[in-house]
Amino acid sequence: MGALCIQLNACSSQTHVEPSIEFSRVPPAGEGSPDTLETIEGRVRGAQPGQRIVLFARAGMWWVQPLADKPFTAIQPDSRWKNSTHPGSAYAALLVDSRYHPPMTVNALPEKGGPVLAVAIAQGSQPRPALLQFSGYEWEIRETAGESAGTINFYDRANAWTDASGFLHLRIAGQVGRWTSAEVKLSRSLGYGSYNFVVGDVSHLDPAAVFICGPPSEMDIEISRWGEPEDKNAQYVIQPYVVPANTVRFTAPAGRLTHWMDWQPGRVAFRTVREASASERPDMVAEHAFTSGVPSPGNERIQMRLYIFDNKTSPLQHGAEVVIEKFEFRP
Repeated sequence: MGALCIQLNACSSQTHVEPSIEFSRVPPAGEGSPDTLETIEGRVRGAQPGQRIVLFARAGMWWVQPLADKPFTAIQPDSRWKNSTHPGSAYAALLVDSRYHPPMTVNALPEKGGPVLAVAIAQGSQPRPALLQFSGYEWEIRETAGESAGTINFYDRANAWTDASGFLHLRIAGQVGRWTSAEVKLSRSLGYGSYNFVVGDVSHLDPAAVFICGPPSEMDIEISRWGEPEDKNAQYVIQPYVVPANTVRFTAPAGRLTHWMDWQPGRVAFRTVREASASERPDMVAEHAFTSGVPSPGNERIQMRLYIFDNKTSPLQHGAEVVIEKFEFRP
């Protein structure tokens, strides 16, 4: 009887742990880009079996993370949780039970109660990006993962640098299944004007490698076969690219190429020429002008990116490097 009393007293002395969530890693504040993914993680106290975390990122409104069809984050046996999220000005984690059905977006987060057992919110951090100087401009070096053309790429600051001649190098480094990519972005928007990119030989690129220059969410020059070895290896694009008239394919030959993008109100014209000897005229490779759906300047910033397109039939087999000799802008 005495042993039973001791057991009962021990049970009654146990206190209920109020559910709570804490962050151990908060991503930088961002602009809600669908092409960028960051790691977010933390731990939960007082969770019960069957309960999960639901993450949101704020970009105008709150968006469930990382994807609308993958809204739940598992809680590990050590009470920690970890997932990816698209950037936002703030991030939220909800501890929920099986009754909670996450919406894709909400204007306001739910309060604690019912199927929502705990709510935690954290503001995005503000790290300083790594910078380099190229052609008289300041460029930010990307270090965060992101989704491009349906493929998640991981970026390493070591994959972007300038040499003694002032040329910019971008590379894909690593090994099969563990590649890292490269991207630099102008630190400010330049708006309407003529953009000039002098690029070394790109004819050697693996069919699954992609090199782009321009504001890619608006319009750009893309060098890639998109995993198809027999396809042409270059195109001019204006968004949305799914409209057939918004993409013009061409073949970028071996040798140094100069690409122009002349952006004016209601019109953007592209032109590519191959460098020739002093006694010869440059060879015209391709040219095209778009006059429909041309965007107006906003917060766009020129990017140069070398990354991977994950084509299952022709995956990347070798690293790659592109040398950009000069960038020039004329308003």
